[in-house]
Amino acid sequence: MKFNNIMHVSFFTDQMDAMRDFYENKLGLKAKMIVRYEAYKDKEGHPWAKVAKERPLDICLIYIEIANGQFIELFPKADGQKEHPEYNQHLGYSHFSLTVDDIFKARDELIAAGIDIDIEPKIGNSHTWQMWIHDPDGNRIEMMQYTDESFQITGNIEDDEKLLKSLGK
Repeated sequence: MKFNNIMHVSFFTDQMDAMRDFYENKLGLKAKMIVRYEAYKDKEGHPWAKVAKERPLDICLIYIEIANGQFIELFPKADGQKEHPEYNQHLGYSHFSLTVDDIFKARDELIAAGIDIDIEPKIGNSHTWQMWIHDPDGNRIEMMQYTDESFQITGNIEDDEKLLKSLGK
């Protein structure tokens, strides 16, 4: 099996307007698909069919395009859905990363758009520039710029046996 790319990352939100403003107006991405509950009005048995009768014009999902064929998918928070835990409290989702051509230009544009920089640009252990921000729901976003030495480009596979021998194990 061969994969082409990541198609989307998906989030539930209880502040759809703020999330859309962040991704569309502050990051400059565009909504590619907006689906309202009315699309499910004739889908008896579907969980959204009831909502379609009560609030047909409310949004049930949005695909915001990052790059060709790659999206952030937003769903409104479901009734009874619990809050997302703070970063590093549970196993599973941690963050997603976006690449940019010029991390310092991206930083300046983010600040001009009113976005706080959580971690300023720096070279990480993989020899790749990185900086961190978050969206209105607190989802962490890493921005990265490749260098000629970036492990993501050059590769860097540790030889486990060699490493263990060097540690005397």
